[in-house]
Amino acid sequence: MKYILDTHTHTIASGHAYSTIDEMIQAAAEKKLELIGITEHAPKMPGSCQEIYFSNLKILPRQRYGVKVLFGVELNIMDYQGTIDLPKRLLEQMDICIASMHTPCVPHGTGEQNLTAFIGAMKNPYVNVIGHPDDGKYPVDYEALVLAAKEHHKLLELNNNSLLPHSFRENVRENDLTMLSFCKKHEVPIIVGSDAHYTDYVGRHQEAYELLEEVDFPEKLVANADLELFYSFLKKER
Repeated sequence: MKYILDTHTHTIASGHAYSTIDEMIQAAAEKKLELIGITEHAPKMPGSCQEIYFSNLKILPRQRYGVKVLFGVELNIMDYQGTIDLPKRLLEQMDICIASMHTPCVPHGTGEQNLTAFIGAMKNPYVNVIGHPDDGKYPVDYEALVLAAKEHHKLLELNNNSLLPHSFRENVRENDLTMLSFCKKHEVPIIVGSDAHYTDYVGRHQEAYELLEEVDFPEKLVANADLELFYSFLKKER
């Protein structure tokens, strides 16, 4: 399976990443990707950029070094209602929006609380992807999550960074296997994201790919291999 896009990456603007926009796009070009998403952490993540940063993304080119570029955001889910940390006036300017649970921004809830939070975020028409719903610190009913993603037409992310040895997330492999089994059962597409915070990790999907191979996951349900499928999840109801 050839992956032609990586939709989840960070630059120095996120505060704990270490490469520039140009360096990340160049890395995507070197790895023969057709598209890269630059998705900085939203303002409530400690050390990240503020609202003014996102208000000026319109000046940046969407094609560079032969690579299509999407500029967006990894939003923080802030509570168990699914509140996110950018206002509508900025969300509507983003090319792509990922919504994720992060320890600095929302306490570890019960399975019911976490599911309600994820679904609340899915109901936001500007959210396209639920980021790394694999962390055992945020337990969730994966079949209910998958069915909600299907209902609200959102992509669930298989986060390659979560599968690396240095990951701080808990019980990732088992959680991903469970999520993938329900995605396969209910025919719900997923997106693989590198979650790269440095150029070396752009387009790094190997660990996720091996997991997909292990469960014989259908290629037709992997948005990284199909631009048309991926773009179908970017259509926002406004």
